[in-house]
Amino acid sequence: MISMRRSLLIILVVVALLAGASAMAFYTGAGWDRLAGITSGGSRTLTEEEYEEYRHYVNYYGKTEALRSYISDYYYRPVTPEELELGMLRGLFMGLEDPYSYYMTAEEYESVIISLTGEYSGVGVTLSPNEDGFIEVIAPTEDTPAYEAGIRRGDVILAVDGISYAGSEIDVAAAAIRGRAGTRVTLTILRDGQEMEFTLRREKIFSKTVRWEWLEGDIGYIRILSFEESTAADFEEALKALEQEGAAGFVLDLRDNPGGLVDVCIDVADLLMDQGTVVYSQDKDGNREYFHVKDGKTELPFVVLVNEGSASSAEILSAGLQDNGVAPIVGTQTYGKGVIQQLDQLTDGSAVNLTILQYFSPKGNVIHGVGIQPDEVVEIEAEDIRAQGDLLVDRQLDRAVELLKQR
Repeated sequence: MISMRRSLLIILVVVALLAGASAMAFYTGAGWDRLAGITSGGSRTLTEEEYEEYRHYVNYYGKTEALRSYISDYYYRPVTPEELELGMLRGLFMGLEDPYSYYMTAEEYESVIISLTGEYSGVGVTLSPNEDGFIEVIAPTEDTPAYEAGIRRGDVILAVDGISYAGSEIDVAAAAIRGRAGTRVTLTILRDGQEMEFTLRREKIFSKTVRWEWLEGDIGYIRILSFEESTAADFEEALKALEQEGAAGFVLDLRDNPGGLVDVCIDVADLLMDQGTVVYSQDKDGNREYFHVKDGKTELPFVVLVNEGSASSAEILSAGLQDNGVAPIVGTQTYGKGVIQQLDQLTDGSAVNLTILQYFSPKGNVIHGVGIQPDEVVEIEAEDIRAQGDLLVDRQLDRAVELLKQR
């Protein structure tokens, strides 16, 4: 039931507008310099532009203060000023309608930094906000509690320990999933229209992002799970091992790779491409930055595997290899995350993650919202998948091996 207190709200707004000049102390732009003499007791005639600017800031801060007071006075439960401030800060980014731009607390920021080092305590699952505003599993990490419990790519996380999180709160949810090794966390999952719960025991996650092995004969296999600080060095080590042991070629598996650090992705490309542009980025003003590789690639032929779980930096690498004709791409269309975020820590320890650039393939193809179309589409059929979610038959890998044998 809604109780209409319109007259009271109007009074609050009027009072706040009268106090708005003091709130302008938060404004530090050039407009404040021009108006400082007026609010501090000086007097002069305002230009029309200055008046409109003054009125804008008085109205803005006045309205914010009015609503804050209204919530504090009439909300059904007590609300602290800290809760309201956090809500306003998160709301600024929610207004962008960009699931990749958000505000995070100091604790959430610390959790993100820990995850980028490749070692943390949790359940081993990579998350992303989806277009419906929910948190979606991009991929569980192999040999982790999430993987062993049967959590799959495409699962939607509705709640963590009974608390619901929207896609815009992904870092809050991720921080809730992480925790001290040995403790338990319950994830409420939506899969194929059915809700299910998984209670998982947190473990130390040592994220080895590169794995390699031999397939049949002299064909090698390298899988990159994500692009983290150690990935390029680990990939170079795996590549050298294949070269030294006489490999005739290898499969580079980027399936279910959610991305990661762009500069690390470029370092990996430098080991696979002899020259050329890997990707270029563009800001809102049309300024471009091109990312090139240096001389010195492997002489081994290879085939790249991708799927709908390949995103961000995995798509950058795939697009660069494809547009430069370095290697064929096999699999299904990729995720389509073609924007770059900048993570900045504020003076109080909190941080903001803001989309600042869009990236394009070397030939100028849009990646965001589109993805990378493989040179050869090979679908995974329903009968290829076991009940646990792993593959009984890997048609994509089999096709990659066939292509290598033909080269």
